Formats: sequence, structure tokens, C-alpha cells
Amino acid sequence: MSEENRELEQGGEEILADAGAAGETEKKKDSLESTVYCWAQAVVTAVVGVILLFTFGVRLISVSGPSMQDTLYTGDRLLVLNAMFCGFKAGDVVVINDYNAELDDTLVKRIVAVGGQTVDMDFSTGEVYVDGQVLDEPYIKEPTYTPEGVAFPLTLAEDEVFVMGDNRNHSTDSRDTRLGPVKVGYLQGKALLLLTPGETPDTGKSDWSRVGVIH
Repeated sequence: MSEENRELEQGGEEILADAGAAGETEKKKDSLESTVYCWAQAVVTAVVGVILLFTFGVRLISVSGPSMQDTLYTGDRLLVLNAMFCGFKAGDVVVINDYNAELDDTLVKRIVAVGGQTVDMDFSTGEVYVDGQVLDEPYIKEPTYTPEGVAFPLTLAEDEVFVMGDNRNHSTDSRDTRLGPVKVGYLQGKALLLLTPGETPDTGKSDWSRVGVIH
């Protein structure tokens, strides 16, 4: 092979090598851009999802007052599922909003009866009856001894619920004529989770073992 041909062959190899290196660099660049794009898309999707979730699906509220002790305390932060995504039943802890200007803006209570049921109470024994049956209420702080003005027995309309605080003798609830049975449309949502605990009155400390599903 002549010297001239040898030089041409070496030159061709160098050109091919340069082209190959350039191709590898371009592939790496494209791969990096693709990865960055995918991550950016995932982040934007996650942010939009969180915004939509907290706009329409769930909300955070803080508990204020003693009416739900010992289930909930002042300062507890709750995750609440929007009413449009849940059906309500007896036993649910619910959030009531903008119901009566005389009361707090936001009330947290427990449903004890739903539409069509009849509620009655024996304030001497502290027992609550729904459709003639005594309720089993392991969640209450003490039996129900305080009448608040509503006459019993009381039959609920189909679009009403009867709510009470777990701290029965220190709660403004459906026994009070200012509240009474609550229209389902005023229920803002159902409390699902206790996210962060407030201070337990007896200890003055936050009990993190309370975090979790609200029963």
C-alpha cells in the first residue's frame, strides 16, 4: 500500500472515530434532556395533583375546644375528606361549617343518627337511644346527662343528621336549639386522620401515639 493510500485510510479512520464520538455525545445529551424532561413533567404533575387534591378532595382543619374529648383535643390537626366524596353514617366524625352565626365558624362533632331515625335520651341514666335501641358508645368521655333545649323523642328528616360531641356534658351540639338536627348540606366533610396532635390536657404534652385513623 502506498504512503498516500495509508494516509487516506488513517484519515478516514480518524473521521469515523470523530463522528462516533460526536454521536455518543449527542446520544448522552438527548438522554439527559429526556431524563430532565421526564422529571420536570413528574414534578409538575405531582404539584398540580396536590393542588387539586387540597382544593377539591381534602382539607386540613384544627380542633378548638373541649367538646370532642377524649377523642380529639384543642390543637389537633385533622385531614378531612370533602363531603362530595363521602357518604355519611352514624359514628362518623364530621365538620360543620357556616351553620349558625351564634356558634363557632367550624364545628367538629360525631353523627349519632341519620335521616329517618328517631333519637331519644334518658338524662337520668345518661343513655342515648336511636330507634329504641341504646347506643354502644365507647368513644364518649362520660354519659349524657345535660339536656340543652331540644325536645325528645325527635325523628330526623331524610336530609338531616343528629350530631353530638364525645364530651357530652361540655358540648354544644344537636341537643341545643341553636344547632338542632343538621342538614346534610352543611356537612363540609368527614374527618379521616389525626395528622398532628395538640396537647393532652392532663399532661400538657403532645401524644404522638394518637396519630392515625379517627375512630
